[in-house]
Amino acid sequence: MDLEKLKYPIGQFLMPEIFDERQTEIWISEIEALPSQIKQATENLSEVQLNQTYRPDGWTLKQVVHHIPDSHLNAYIRFKQAITEDVPVIRPYYEERWAETEEAKNGDIKISIELLTVLHQRWVAFLKTLKQEDYQRKYIHPAIGKELSLANMLGTYAWHGKHHLAHITNTIGK
Repeated sequence: MDLEKLKYPIGQFLMPEIFDERQTEIWISEIEALPSQIKQATENLSEVQLNQTYRPDGWTLKQVVHHIPDSHLNAYIRFKQAITEDVPVIRPYYEERWAETEEAKNGDIKISIELLTVLHQRWVAFLKTLKQEDYQRKYIHPAIGKELSLANMLGTYAWHGKHHLAHITNTIGK
C-alpha cells in the first residue's frame, strides 16, 4: 500500500508556469462544479461507508465531507480580505481539530453539502467579478510565514476540492 498515493491521490498541487484568463476560468469552473460532484459521490453511501477512512490513521469520509466547507469558508474569507485589505495577515485555523469536533465526526453530511453548495455559489460569483490582475494580490499566512497570491490560492483550492473528491471516490471504489 502506497501511503503517499492514499494521501495525495491526484498528486500535490503545482502552480503552473503560466497563469492566464483561461487557467482562471478552468479553476473557477472546477470550484463551481465541486458541490454537485461531492453530492453525487456521497448520495448513496451508507453510514458504514461514511465511517470508513480513506487511509490508515486518516479521516473518515464523513470528516472529509465536513472538512471541505470548513476549509473553503476560510478560503472565501481570505480571498475577500486580500481584495479589500493591503496584504492582510490571515488567521490560520487548526483543521485537524475542527475535524475532531463531534458534528464533524458524526453530523449529517447533507448539511455540509448544502453549506458547500451555497458557499461555492457566492464564492464563484465573487471570483467572476475579479480582474486578472486582482489574482496577483496577496495575503500573509503566518503559520508558513509567506505571502500567497490569490492566483496560487485559486489553483490550490480548485485542487483541494478534487483532492478530497478523489479520497471519497477511491475509498468507495474499493
